[in-house]
Amino acid sequence: MIKKIAVIGATGMLGKPVTQQLIDDGFDITILARNTTKAKEAFPTGQVLEADVLDPISLLKSLEGQEAVYISLSPNRNARKSDRMPEREGILNIIDAAKHLGIKRIALLSSLVQNYQGMNGFNWWIFAMKLEAVVAIKKSGIPYSIFYPSTFMESIPRDIIRGNKIMLISGSVAPMWFIAASDYAKQVSKAFSIAGNNNQEYPIQGLEAFDWEQAASIIAKNYKKPLRVMRAPSGMLKFLGNFIQPINYAYHICEALNKYPEKFESEKTWKELGMPSIQLADFIKSL
Repeated sequence: MIKKIAVIGATGMLGKPVTQQLIDDGFDITILARNTTKAKEAFPTGQVLEADVLDPISLLKSLEGQEAVYISLSPNRNARKSDRMPEREGILNIIDAAKHLGIKRIALLSSLVQNYQGMNGFNWWIFAMKLEAVVAIKKSGIPYSIFYPSTFMESIPRDIIRGNKIMLISGSVAPMWFIAASDYAKQVSKAFSIAGNNNQEYPIQGLEAFDWEQAASIIAKNYKKPLRVMRAPSGMLKFLGNFIQPINYAYHICEALNKYPEKFESEKTWKELGMPSIQLADFIKSL
């Protein structure tokens, strides 16, 4: 069984709960971070090494002696296609270092909604990049664990609730099986414990499916203070995105989330890794 795991992206919204769960479950965790001060503040008793996925030398140094690497990366919303990207060049650097050092497993936080790429004429370079990262890991020859989560509940206080408003983009027609990061973290830890030499792919979905209009109703009903729903036309967001990069990012991700025809496909995940336990209403009440 793998015990020594290097975590890349441990200080992010989704990296923190996974890293803490792995620590709590007895794995020997090393956190690789560009900002070691931030990482040590998040994990005061954890082992932290300075590394940058865009710097192959630092990866070789920091991954030495590790048995597995867990990758939790997300693109900067100001990023442009021509930039060097952690999820593109960085993933390739991680694979090269893992091959050189004999790493036994690569685990990746991917996405379900990226599968909207190519549907309804949708074409976004960030989704193309994410799909290419999955292909690169599968072709590496290293045993892998790839997790494809639905929408995380943690995105609601970060992106949806603004002051006393719930901010939506018009056009939500598809349900999402909202998942809490803490439930996901338990599943990741379980996956490492049972992996052996097998390749693993797991859709990650929660107990209930809602489109954004339905989710907004639950948010408003269970939040600690009154909220009102504000809806922005997707066309306006698309137009502004031609001039402002973070809005361009928001338009594309909202367009995909609103329309990706997500189906429940986590039977195998629940059987092997355990069922999630947190419902959306309870998560909102906890904020």
